[in-house]
Amino acid sequence: MKIREILNTTEHRPWKIPTESWLSYQEWNNAIFLDWQVQLSELKKFVPKELEIDLYRGKPWISVVAFTMENIRPKNLPSFSPISNFDEINIRTYVKSNNNKTGVYFLSIEGGKKLSCKVAKGMSELPYRFSKIKRTETRYESNNSEFNDKLNIQFSIGKEISKKTELDKWLTERYALFQDTEKSINEFEIHHLEWPINEIDLNNLEFNYPRFGKLIKNEPNKIQYSKGVKVIAWGKNKKDKTGYN
Repeated sequence: MKIREILNTTEHRPWKIPTESWLSYQEWNNAIFLDWQVQLSELKKFVPKELEIDLYRGKPWISVVAFTMENIRPKNLPSFSPISNFDEINIRTYVKSNNNKTGVYFLSIEGGKKLSCKVAKGMSELPYRFSKIKRTETRYESNNSEFNDKLNIQFSIGKEISKKTELDKWLTERYALFQDTEKSINEFEIHHLEWPINEIDLNNLEFNYPRFGKLIKNEPNKIQYSKGVKVIAWGKNKKDKTGYN
């Protein structure tokens, strides 16, 4: 589907698409979603006070999303695969801004290429860091010796889900992301078609991130797979923390 068609398909969005010119294109492909319901008191330790934690039926959620980033490029320029294509893992929760837009907040972002992480972090101020990541059609592995973080997913993909639940959409259909710096909250608007979702079976899951040990426990409450989405992104909107609330 062409970018113009994606931009013209907006009925699934919770608010209108931005009127400003978009900044970049990217693809989030072959994504594995591991979703946990967590304790609000513990999650608050990781989220800046300027953002309100979004709740589903009174409970907060955390998702680990392991996927492959592909074809990142600025508007009107081609992608450059040595930088544009890399595996990524993000650990995210769900928040609201002071203008009541719902989006995601990243507790962690890992990329499988050092240069890609450096470029992405420099341009976006998102907290990218490098981890050794390998993936095949049935396995996704990462290792970060600095943080002692390890992820090992062995899986098989099932049938496509024709009718998504309210929770499916709550977890995946997010069209803004928020990240804090020392002095500001950065807001990013994004747009894509609805995520197609498949069933997935986990044959093995090892998740060991020591700093999130009290937050993410036991087996995921929900698991999903998606072949991916084509994403249009706008530039960051910096809002000073002192006037954010």
